[in-house]
Amino acid sequence: MKYGIIGAGAMGYRYGIMLQENAKVEVDFIDTWKPNVEKVREQGGVSVARDHKNRRVVPINIFYPEEYQGHPDVWIIFKKQMQLDEELKRDASAGIFHEDQYAFSAMNGMGHFEKIANYFPAEHIICGTAMIATRLDGPANVDFMGAEGTEEMHVAQYVGTKPAEVTQKMMDEFKKAMLNPIFAEDYLGMCMSKVVFNAVVNTLCTMFEVQMGQFIEYEGVPEMARQLFNEAYDACERAGIHLIETRQQEIDSVTTISHAYKYHYPSMYQDFSKGRPTEVDYINGYIAKIGRENDYVCRTHEFATHQVHLAELMRKYHQK
Repeated sequence: MKYGIIGAGAMGYRYGIMLQENAKVEVDFIDTWKPNVEKVREQGGVSVARDHKNRRVVPINIFYPEEYQGHPDVWIIFKKQMQLDEELKRDASAGIFHEDQYAFSAMNGMGHFEKIANYFPAEHIICGTAMIATRLDGPANVDFMGAEGTEEMHVAQYVGTKPAEVTQKMMDEFKKAMLNPIFAEDYLGMCMSKVVFNAVVNTLCTMFEVQMGQFIEYEGVPEMARQLFNEAYDACERAGIHLIETRQQEIDSVTTISHAYKYHYPSMYQDFSKGRPTEVDYINGYIAKIGRENDYVCRTHEFATHQVHLAELMRKYHQK
């Protein structure tokens, strides 16, 4: 199939380039960040490294929405939650969406599938989560973190419990791309499992401005994780959401994944460090919202959300 990437950022580049190079499929990139688009065109592609090594320029096709004339079978959407509404409106206005197309997204946080459903039929929406660490170090400059073959992701239908024909084809090509997809029957439990993981690692690494390997050096991390996970699981259980991993599996994954990506700054910190708003409202804040809606107060998640927003505000006093 042919793929279109909406959002040529860290994860958009990761998926598109791995599909293009490993699965040998056609990929087009759509982006609205002018420095990024123009840098790709200036240097003849995107500069790619893995774990800071073997940097090279990979030729890609990149377009602004208004100039795009292609017709992908599947759109792969990777934008920040706060940017998604504006991005989809611009893309739709440019006329690049068609009724026969499917949309896949493995964005962090929650709330994006409801926005995507304004432009695609629910049965054409494919949900995903990705335990894949990537850094965008500047326009057209990306670093894939982790050894080859360590990528892990899940896929589910937005509607239904079995993979549709297009979903199965996409997963087959994702396997060839070495993205290692695993199908899950329940998109909500699948997505919330990633959200509660991010609510520990992304948020705490951001608050203390550390890499995942530095974070896991503290012997109290498992206990901190347990407190946050217990609140999240209690809230989800009250809401009837069944996560695909047990509480203990989530706690264990914090240690395992933090060691595997020890040099990685999570995406929330990447935003924070560059002075951008973080997605904490779509992660810890979303968990707290589920709790409040089901007569359960996630006090630690609410406190963590306030802490991140306080840190965002306080950046103005620390600017050099």
